[in-house]
Amino acid sequence: MNAFLMGAAGVVMITVVIGFVRILRGPGDVERVMAAQLLGTGGVAALLLVGIARGRASTFDVALTLAVLAAFASIAFVKGAALAQHDARPRDDDA
Repeated sequence: MNAFLMGAAGVVMITVVIGFVRILRGPGDVERVMAAQLLGTGGVAALLLVGIARGRASTFDVALTLAVLAAFASIAFVKGAALAQHDARPRDDDA
């Protein structure tokens, strides 16, 4: 069972590497943020799989911290995009 869990963690890490390439070469900001979200989710999944396979409870704390940070990063991007969209609107007094 441990070999299966470690193999599954390896597959998840491959998707994380593909997501990292997407961050570096992404065509737009939205795609890059979604790839960063994949990094967070994939990292959490890999940490949990490895933690279960090795029987270490300390990886659960790290996985939880990574999940919270990934959620905050997405919230920050959405708030920043909303502010940028609001600032880009033409105003009535500009005409």
